[in-house]
Amino acid sequence: MPLPPPPTPDRRWAFFLDFDGTLVEIAERPDAIVVDRPLRSLLERLTAACGGALAIVSGRSIADLDRHLQPLRLPAVGLHGIELRAAPLAEVRPGAQTPAPLREAKAAAAELQARYADLEIEDKGQSLALHYRRAPAAETEARRSLQAVVAASGGALALLDGKMVLEIKPAGISKGDGLLRMLQLSPFAGRRPCFLGDDVTDEAGFAVCNDRKGVSVHIGESETATAARYRLADPQAVQSWLGQAVGKLESAAP
Repeated sequence: MPLPPPPTPDRRWAFFLDFDGTLVEIAERPDAIVVDRPLRSLLERLTAACGGALAIVSGRSIADLDRHLQPLRLPAVGLHGIELRAAPLAEVRPGAQTPAPLREAKAAAAELQARYADLEIEDKGQSLALHYRRAPAAETEARRSLQAVVAASGGALALLDGKMVLEIKPAGISKGDGLLRMLQLSPFAGRRPCFLGDDVTDEAGFAVCNDRKGVSVHIGESETATAARYRLADPQAVQSWLGQAVGKLESAAP
């Protein structure tokens, strides 16, 4: 049965928004995404309307999110839960140490790139992503190579399988963990969480929302089963729904 669109939010919601594929269209290269002025304005208005309880939750680093969203600085969960910033002017809190075996993953990635020139390595410091969107022939070998690194890490690393991307990160950390940490902090504490995401890496966030009687929203069609209970078609539909939410929250302001 198709999932319904999400309900109309109220002022006690906390918004957690994935970035690529949710707020912006996925691009061939991570730096090729487009964040236009209307989207920045929408996020700024929604942040004000919900009392600051809005955070970006992404596999990107928080520094990279800031670069694309500038001059906005929003609360954020970065690197799939490794980084956290609870307020715009707060310091970024690291959530994990970089595992030593990550060096092996970076060496394996360099070897792969030597054979597949269009395979893009995104070194995020505490995690590593291989984007094979422009090198689909590299997928099988890249997956096998990174799986071997994870298996040899003694449980220190985990492999994430996203949309045309493979990412290695410290094990035991997820976007869901980032949401749980945020929900303990002001202004998110005590609110009903609403998490929007488009990929399998967002499933942990959906699970947290469901456990907290929140609103979990999958963006686009899913090739596998999703824990999300609502759906929006694409980033344009997300921005339209968020725009309606802003109007509702602003009109309900005292």
